[in-house]
Amino acid sequence: MQVVNIRQLKANPSVALREAKRDLVMVTNRDKPDALLVSMEQLSGIPNLDQVRLVLGVSMFRDKQLSLSAAAKVAGKSLSEMLTIVSEMGIPVVDYSEEELDTEVRAAEQLIKERHAKQKAEAA
Repeated sequence: MQVVNIRQLKANPSVALREAKRDLVMVTNRDKPDALLVSMEQLSGIPNLDQVRLVLGVSMFRDKQLSLSAAAKVAGKSLSEMLTIVSEMGIPVVDYSEEELDTEVRAAEQLIKERHAKQKAEAA
């Protein structure tokens, strides 16, 4: 197991991340263990790793720590699969204020009107 302190981690995080691919990396703060770095590759032997990745991705999206597409990557899912999963769990996919939602709805209605007008013009 490798050990790095907070100062070393801040100065060169890529070294700690590279080491985490090979072995666990203990991060110390004032000479006390504070965190453990584990690469996703190191987790490959864990039973139900796919479920662990899914739970991690969903929870990070729900807590607004990741975008939906980033959460899908963590979960190992396509964006469309992730949309379905979070929707079925009742997690809002978008987080609009009422004002933003009204603006989006008006824009969508305008696009639909324009598309219908174009289709009528092409049919004539």
